[in-house]
Amino acid sequence: MSTAKRSEIIFLYDISWGNPNGDPNDANKPRLDAETGINIVTDVRLKRTVRDELTAKNYEILVKDTQTEEGSLADGKHRGTDFLPDSARVKASKKNDKDKLTKEELEEFKNNVKKCIDIRMFGCVLPSDIKNASLQFTGPVQFKMGYSMHPVKLEFVKGTGAFASGDGKDQKTFRQEYYLPYSLINFYGIVNDRAAVYTGLTEEDVTLLIDAIWEGTKNLITRTKAGQVPRFLLNVTYKEKNYYIGGLDKKIKFKYGMSGEAVRAIGDGIVELKELLDCLVKNKDKIDKVTLKVDSELKADINLAEELKKIGIAVDLPA
Repeated sequence: MSTAKRSEIIFLYDISWGNPNGDPNDANKPRLDAETGINIVTDVRLKRTVRDELTAKNYEILVKDTQTEEGSLADGKHRGTDFLPDSARVKASKKNDKDKLTKEELEEFKNNVKKCIDIRMFGCVLPSDIKNASLQFTGPVQFKMGYSMHPVKLEFVKGTGAFASGDGKDQKTFRQEYYLPYSLINFYGIVNDRAAVYTGLTEEDVTLLIDAIWEGTKNLITRTKAGQVPRFLLNVTYKEKNYYIGGLDKKIKFKYGMSGEAVRAIGDGIVELKELLDCLVKNKDKIDKVTLKVDSELKADINLAEELKKIGIAVDLPA
């Protein structure tokens, strides 16, 4: 399996009457840029979507909720012991700050951790009670904060619960929630070929990543996320090490004939891809291939796949 090449990712998805990423420090409201009214979604939210999808497909995931033998939620140190060589487990249980892994044990520990696909993708910081067993891997796959391609409107909704507010009370509990009527969200990511060497990320892993972003978004069916739809996913893979164009997400525009807050559906606007195409054309000699997925309901100014094929860029259109 070949080590992952340098590539750039653009991912657009939308949500209607939901909360794509609540802020626990602000009544779980959708995150907003107060100056522009743009909806913000953290990279951690997207990575969790990927992890959940890969977990459902039975891939080994390190960063997930696990429990100790006592039934409490495990911390990073406890989770790390699951990947220690058998010969080193007694050292973890002693918690003696003089205990160290042998060179062979440490190498086996690292290799065990890198069997987890999320670590090969996103890296990790894994603490340990064993003196030399704390691990840190810089993730080859990194995403910037996602942002809506238009200003959004925050709606406050109140309702009643199903149960009484207390013993002997006839009054039901009240609930209050914040929703966005609509948000079209743009994520930008990059696959770093340098870091891929150290975590073992392969081209096959990147293919799984692209699928997990798309399918995971569709399968994130919770009360506040139901109805999320992936609309556009582009992965530009480069021929040369260390080379990439950068900022491809800024080459895409969403044009709508109303105020941004009034947008309610993907069909209310057109995704303009001409600037992106021009940028890819200028750099075509550096591009190995383009992987592209486009939802049928997305309206665009050009057929990007056909235009790229015309100029000789290899285009992969996974189902």
